[in-house]
Parts: sequence; C-alpha cells; structure tokens
Amino acid sequence: MWEREWYSCIVSGTYPVTMGDRGRFVVPAEVRARAGLSEGTPLVLLDTPGGLVVMTRRQLRARVRDELAGLDLVGELIADRRRAAQDEDAT
Repeated sequence: MWEREWYSCIVSGTYPVTMGDRGRFVVPAEVRARAGLSEGTPLVLLDTPGGLVVMTRRQLRARVRDELAGLDLVGELIADRRRAAQDEDAT
C-alpha cells in the first residue's frame, strides 16, 4: 500500500476521457464540481515532458509563482547586463 501513498498526495483521481472529432474532451462532472469549473471557464493546456496538464489560469499563476519563489530574477538580469557591458568594453 505504501507504493500508492505518493500518488494519493499529488493526484485526486484518474479519469478516462476520450478526444472527440474536433479535439474536444469532456471534464467529468465530479472534477468540474470540485475545481469550481463552469461553462466558459478559461483553461490552459501545458505540454510538459511528463505529459499534458490542464489547469485554470489561477492554478497556473500559483504554480509559476511557487516555481519562481526565492529566485532573484532582477539581480540575475542586472548581473548578465553588467557582464555583457564588461565584455563589450574589453573588446
């Protein structure tokens, strides 16, 4: 049973869906209710090395913020620009 513990902590369920003739698939009612999805809710499809992931914009924004947390992107950009300027001055 311990082999499935990792799965249950990151996945709420597995649902079979079938791609329709126009590239559409139906999100099961149970999933829509739990996620608060209704007709017209914008979704984002991520094509990742591990497979396809469908999420709401809010979920994507939270995921990106979590992945960028603790990074100093502005500091890295400034350092890159300073190195480029030094390289340019050296030539």
